[in-house]
Amino acid sequence: MDCPVPRQLLQNVHYKGEREFEYMRYTAATCDPNDFFKERYTLRPTIYRRQTELFVVMTMYNEDDELFIKTMSSVMKNIAHLCTRAKSKTWGKEGWKKVVVCVVADGRKKCHPRVLKVLAAMGAYQEGIAKDTVAGKPVTAHIYEYTTQVMIDQDFTVRGADRGIVPVQILFCLKEQNKKKLNSHRWFFNAFAPQLNPNVCVLLDVGTKPSGTSIYHLWKAFDRDSSIGGACGEICADLGPNCCNLLNPLIASQNFEYKMSNILDKPLESVFGYISVLPGAFSAYRYKALKDSSPGVGPLSSYFKGETMHTSGDAGIFESNMYLAEDRILCFELVAKKNEAWLLKYVKSAKAETDVPDSIGEFISQRRRWLNGSFFAAFYSLAHFTRVLTSGQGFFRKIFLMFEFLYNAINLVFNWFSLANFYLTFYFLTIAAANNANADFSPFGDWGKVTFGVLRQIYLAAIITVFICSLGNRPQGSRFIFILAILLFALIMGVMLYLASATVYAVLLRHWGNYNDMIHLLQSQGPFRDTVISLISTYGLYIISSLLHFEPWHMFTSFIPYLFLLPAYVNILMVYAFCNTHDVSWGTKGDNKAPELGGANVVTKDGKEVIALEKPTNRDDVDAIYQLNMQELSVRPDQIKEKRDKKTKQEDYYKMFRTRLVLTWMFTNAALIISMTNSFTFQKDDAVKQTANKDDMFNPYLSMIFWSVAALSAVRFTGSALYLVLRALFG
Repeated sequence: MDCPVPRQLLQNVHYKGEREFEYMRYTAATCDPNDFFKERYTLRPTIYRRQTELFVVMTMYNEDDELFIKTMSSVMKNIAHLCTRAKSKTWGKEGWKKVVVCVVADGRKKCHPRVLKVLAAMGAYQEGIAKDTVAGKPVTAHIYEYTTQVMIDQDFTVRGADRGIVPVQILFCLKEQNKKKLNSHRWFFNAFAPQLNPNVCVLLDVGTKPSGTSIYHLWKAFDRDSSIGGACGEICADLGPNCCNLLNPLIASQNFEYKMSNILDKPLESVFGYISVLPGAFSAYRYKALKDSSPGVGPLSSYFKGETMHTSGDAGIFESNMYLAEDRILCFELVAKKNEAWLLKYVKSAKAETDVPDSIGEFISQRRRWLNGSFFAAFYSLAHFTRVLTSGQGFFRKIFLMFEFLYNAINLVFNWFSLANFYLTFYFLTIAAANNANADFSPFGDWGKVTFGVLRQIYLAAIITVFICSLGNRPQGSRFIFILAILLFALIMGVMLYLASATVYAVLLRHWGNYNDMIHLLQSQGPFRDTVISLISTYGLYIISSLLHFEPWHMFTSFIPYLFLLPAYVNILMVYAFCNTHDVSWGTKGDNKAPELGGANVVTKDGKEVIALEKPTNRDDVDAIYQLNMQELSVRPDQIKEKRDKKTKQEDYYKMFRTRLVLTWMFTNAALIISMTNSFTFQKDDAVKQTANKDDMFNPYLSMIFWSVAALSAVRFTGSALYLVLRALFG
């Protein structure tokens, strides 16, 4: 159904007289997304026989108008940039005809009313047109299509061609029911994409703001290399006006984390050709690469398994947690696609800002899903790494991918034992300082043992408190306790940094100026050498790699908050995540409605408003109902064995899995701590015993941890540097 748009919308526009600018098209879909193409629904670009090069999707739930405008205005500016590239073979003045922007709202009743007003102001929505049913069939999605020539700016003013805005083809899909984000993506990939057959699909979350040329740079990666199946850009934390958000240490630590991931991790994975996760908030895929190789087999089919997994009641706990990170599954399925050779790439020049949690409760809840999803998805990819051998990847690429899987496996083991490793580092650093009271330099003076005892009790009290709060408490409801735990761990981290720095400083002070002694010291003093190498390979690596990428500013603004919050990442976020593996909720939940009981109506009788109710008023009817109740009471019912329903069984199974996982995790980490802190472990080794007498800091396991950190850091740095070289050579 074509509906005329308001005349005011056409007053100050460049294109006039054509139907796509003067009429909005409404379609009431009554089918499942998978059947949209089969049911012969049509879209405007298909009617106009346009080739779709870029298909952009913006998914939203109940985000407000400011977040929507933030994303939509950025997308429209990106499309305007495409139209300025006059020398491009693909783009140019009419480039907007090759781009379709799809907005999918997850639930008609959940969509923010002011977002609908913004869309109406752009011409892509009109009130009073949509219907619940068509020919007796319930409507599943309301589809509005319009080619708009105006943009609503962040100050809520209308911008048009005078501000460089070009026409944009908008496809607004307003889902009738709230069925979560994966269902929104299924409308995009399985309903609309088969008809438009785009070359590249760009995924955005409402609230993410891509920079002015980001979408072009993402597209160019696919255009330049035909083997690229997926790509992502750099996601940055929104720092607010004048970077005022950095005053919040939680946002500052996340800013540092995002920056170092984009400097070290993403470039390394891009060099190998397999990026473990292309963020759903800002990523792109070649549609051809995503298509299933056969019905029900392929990247998209694997991706959408998670949609029905949680509602069917048949899903295992492993799969349910794994699909909390469904974008990681899609990345693995893409690279491991049988007989095909698709690669994933990180595009540094494509940047996008996104909001990050600014409160403890929101932060812990977000990371619960991220950590559990990434842990189980990583386990899945490692368990199925042999599928890469059946893909169409080249021989040397397969070797690179095998090395990356080995690297990921080592990281997974370290993540599992991170709880123990952090405590052991704390233990050996503090006990060495405590036993060093009579030396020339003692970090704690004569109070070493007392200080160590107090710090150890604080550490244990904090970790026990976190475990107790994580078993059943919502972070939003236990905010004060979690903040207290974060402060205690920050105190402990400060002490550890002081001890490591003081140890290195004390040794250097004694040998300062004599370089031969310092070289001999590095060769002969194991503990000193290990500490120096560990510090340089971690913090020195951060500085050098940031300078190589010409992005050093986060080292000045966010490094300190990140350092002090680092123990919380290990001792709070991981504990809470593992203690809540039974919670496989993600996205948003649908509406739960109670059965209707009828209503009481207000009517006017004899000039007065009274309540009209249906009730048994006949005395014989009342007597009959009473007699029937008495007869039923006199008959004893058969003893029915109580059975758990399907949902209860699943919940019990999930919670039992959670209990077993947490116990296994606790006992393996505790066993490692006990074995490494027990003097019996090393007492049979005379060489170790003699060395230990010379220097209390010596411990083979601590040395192994330090050198492992150095080795993993060296791999990350090498990959990051190699990425810069390849980027300079090939773009």
